[in-house]
Amino acid sequence: MDQIFYIPQRPYLPVGSLRDQLIYPDSVEECRRKGKTDDDLMKELENVRLDYLVEREKGWDTVNDWNDVLSGGEKQRMAMGRLIYHQPKFAILDECTSAVSMDVEGHLYANMKDRGITLITVSHRDTLWKYHDYLLKFKGDK
Repeated sequence: MDQIFYIPQRPYLPVGSLRDQLIYPDSVEECRRKGKTDDDLMKELENVRLDYLVEREKGWDTVNDWNDVLSGGEKQRMAMGRLIYHQPKFAILDECTSAVSMDVEGHLYANMKDRGITLITVSHRDTLWKYHDYLLKFKGDK
């Protein structure tokens, strides 16, 4: 199960610090045991174009109601940052970039492919097809 990661359209944002949002469901202790530093986490935020949050929110240890603080696109990019942090073998992405611009979406998908993550995407955007080897279309019953 630790090799499969699921990202829904509206990701869960736990009560906790900014750091907790990125490493969820890991604790800070688990993050450190994995050898990850705040500099490593910053690089992951840079990858998803959220590095400005550390300064804007006044540091990694800031605790907030992240559902109210982050925009829809920021929430979705944070979830993608989690995916990069956890490095699973498979990712199930369910409309998880619907609030992200197409250029950023392309950057995120290319980044995941470069990392060797197998992507299983549920989406209405045909712009994502190029990041997959197979396309499965469902047609409703008449």
